[in-house]
Amino acid sequence: MDIGVIGCGFAGSAAALFLARAGHKVTAYEAVDDPQPVGAGIMLQPSGMDVLDALGLLEPVLERGDRVSSLFVERSNGKKLLDLHYAMLDERLFGLGLHRGVLFQTLFEAAQRETVDVRTGIRITQRVYEHDRVTLIDEQGVRHGAHEVVIVADGARSQVRERNAGYAMVSRYPWGAMWVIAEDPDGVFDGVLYQRVEGAHKMIGLLPTGRAPRHIDSDTADNNLVSLFVSIRADREGELRAGGLKRFQEQVVSLMPRAEPVVAQIESLDQVLFAPYYDVVMSRWHDDDRVVFIGDAAHATSPQLGQGSNLALCDAMALARAFGECERPGHEAQPREAFRRYQRARRAHLAYYQRATRWLTPFFQHDSRALGTLRDVGMPIAATLPFVKREMVRSMCGTKTFFALPGVI
Repeated sequence: MDIGVIGCGFAGSAAALFLARAGHKVTAYEAVDDPQPVGAGIMLQPSGMDVLDALGLLEPVLERGDRVSSLFVERSNGKKLLDLHYAMLDERLFGLGLHRGVLFQTLFEAAQRETVDVRTGIRITQRVYEHDRVTLIDEQGVRHGAHEVVIVADGARSQVRERNAGYAMVSRYPWGAMWVIAEDPDGVFDGVLYQRVEGAHKMIGLLPTGRAPRHIDSDTADNNLVSLFVSIRADREGELRAGGLKRFQEQVVSLMPRAEPVVAQIESLDQVLFAPYYDVVMSRWHDDDRVVFIGDAAHATSPQLGQGSNLALCDAMALARAFGECERPGHEAQPREAFRRYQRARRAHLAYYQRATRWLTPFFQHDSRALGTLRDVGMPIAATLPFVKREMVRSMCGTKTFFALPGVI
């Protein structure tokens, strides 16, 4: 089957790899001319690592990442809010703090090495149906294809979805995060995702981030890294920058003294980038019988539960499995049947994380004092109940659903 993939991020590259290995002809279109391994730290969970293992790409990622054993959240007065350990479910489980560029580089280079036809510098903005094929059109009006199936994986701000799908709701969260990656040569921050909060309006996090992507030309390329995240309302970014670097550093250290050696490495606020959050809801993730949406293009969420990368990888594997299940001897899979199987396979998992993230985010990023107080009182009490705490850890692992998720721990 001739398949076009729009976007070479995590979801797009993984889907392209799975389907090319299954014998399909796959062409991947990436908007960036020369994609580079950049970005902030991310958390890979057991669910995402399960997918990388299926692709044979887990080991090189583990080599560059930092194993995280727990999530620890405390209030500004030093009182514990949450202390969740993966070992509560299974001693073998862990999270992986990782430079986003490492995962991108691993997936993208694997796609280039194999039979995927990767075409860069092509920003697809719309698609048109022509008989039983889909033709893709880039921002210059140039036509590409035509393909029997198109997988849209161009992110939360997907232009293809905005122009062509009338059944998607997209909203931007009022809050986002300022972030920067710093060096941690002594491994001071290894092993724990550490967060400090004050009410619902202040939150700072430190995520062990492993090592930089390969081929970085630097004497310190193999040093341990740590990512600093500072919660902020999107409309206050300009005010924060106008206050200058020293003021920013003081605000961070006043809430999280442990972050002092991290912010000391920041020489300019230009190093500190802003990441917006989007909430994308689609009533279905496929358009008729030729186009399907995966990853953030289909279901972007706030990163409050740290699941975006993992959900994208799970999408790719589930879609490839759906095509495989629909194949008959001597006949190719019918796209419509495969899309329906994909929708059924992903519904419970995605529904849980979209709703849970939407529900949880205001308790950590909001101007309301009441929400912060309710969280500070309710969460520690809830965490004393063994069943509730186990479900919190299961949610952190990326394996929680409203029902069961086959094929994942």
